[in-house]
Amino acid sequence: MPDEAGGPTVDLWSLAEDVVVEPGGQEGELVLTGRWGAERVTAPQPVVEEALRRMELGPVLLANLEPRADDAAGRDDWCCLSLHLERLSHLIVRTLGVDDLAGPLLSAMPVSPVARFALARLPGRRPVRLPSGVSLTVGRDGVSVQSPGSSYRVLAHRPEAVWVLGRLAWPVTPDQVSAALALPAGVAERIMDYLAAAGLTAEAEDDRVPPCVLPGCGPRDGAATPS
Repeated sequence: MPDEAGGPTVDLWSLAEDVVVEPGGQEGELVLTGRWGAERVTAPQPVVEEALRRMELGPVLLANLEPRADDAAGRDDWCCLSLHLERLSHLIVRTLGVDDLAGPLLSAMPVSPVARFALARLPGRRPVRLPSGVSLTVGRDGVSVQSPGSSYRVLAHRPEAVWVLGRLAWPVTPDQVSAALALPAGVAERIMDYLAAAGLTAEAEDDRVPPCVLPGCGPRDGAATPS
């Protein structure tokens, strides 16, 4: 998909757990039914139908469906898929995976019918932090993060995502987070991109990074110890 970052991370797509894909009343029509009602996809291209069917089963790498560069018709259908996915953003869970066998890093789940996940690269030297009023809840599946002004709830599945969240308790830049944590190149930045797209970062003025004072907020945190 257009927002595929490459490197060790992978962008995964799925439909929310309560979304069901069924045939519509018209020939070839698909109806997606979820908590906010029904969305219709009329005469979907084969790649659109295949993508939605796969996404109903769980997180998938849609880049596997991308046509060859010399397939002009396929490229047109691919653009149509992007448009459909944008329109259906409020029904779609975005998951950040990594190229290993330890499971996904985090998932962003829509909690509003107007949710739009605008994934983009955060400037490396622009300080951000968690927004005011954000809540973190520790559960069996990980750490759930939500803000009153966000249309998404983020579930951090792995410690790496929690380490980044810990850094965002203070103003910090993506470059500084990447330098502070012992993660593969690009992973910390991509986690921050996902948090920003989910509405869980806010601009900050102070770009200083304080010593780590939270237990386990990162494996490379060498905070100075007074002697």
